[in-house]
Amino acid sequence: MPVVLATLIHSAIGPAAGQPLVADLSSHLVAITTGFAGTQVLLFGAIEEEGDVVVLVRGPGTDTVVRRKGKFWGLWVNREDVAFAGVPAFYAVASSRPLDQIAPPTLRARYQLGVDRLRLSPVDPAATGEVAAFRDALIRQKQESRLFVAEVGKVSFLGQRLFRTPLDFPSNLPTGTYSVEVLLLRGGEVVAAQTTPLIVSKDGFSAEVYDFAHAHAALYGLLAVVLGTLAGWLGGVVFRRA
Repeated sequence: MPVVLATLIHSAIGPAAGQPLVADLSSHLVAITTGFAGTQVLLFGAIEEEGDVVVLVRGPGTDTVVRRKGKFWGLWVNREDVAFAGVPAFYAVASSRPLDQIAPPTLRARYQLGVDRLRLSPVDPAATGEVAAFRDALIRQKQESRLFVAEVGKVSFLGQRLFRTPLDFPSNLPTGTYSVEVLLLRGGEVVAAQTTPLIVSKDGFSAEVYDFAHAHAALYGLLAVVLGTLAGWLGGVVFRRA
């Protein structure tokens, strides 16, 4: 594997010799097809001089609402909610060494290195009170769905210059344009950085269904009701005959 990886790195980034940091992905497209069960993309690269490497993967940002349920006349209903702006659809970090050993708190906050350093601000600036509790709930939900990776991954070095790290993506990966940012740290400072896009898109029959549902929402909803009713009727017929 090291020989194969070194060959890939040489062929992909050989012409960029002399740059402090160069990196690339084994694939710039994740195609979500029917039966998609997650995938792994390999990030590889090289540095000109010794240092530590941090990789930050972020999915497209969207406004996300977190709701809290409460009892009302014996029923559980949504009582409170807080909307957060620009929440990444996916978030993961990998590092060649523990983050607290190579990056001071101010730098980790600036680059949002680590789930605890994510800037998750409410859409309404006037929102006060228990915003922190809603923020914790949002992070917990994302981690439970494997869209926020709690543990920092490992960037491995082959020698002093070549590095690699596998990027694991779950089966419920949202579509969109992701950014894969690679940072070269030396002496607690970022001395070089590179950002590479990664496209996550639906492919095949699932993509056609997705496009149809968004282009013809009303018709898609009607067809879903009709098909659901038909499936229930057919199931009843089969059970009656059995």
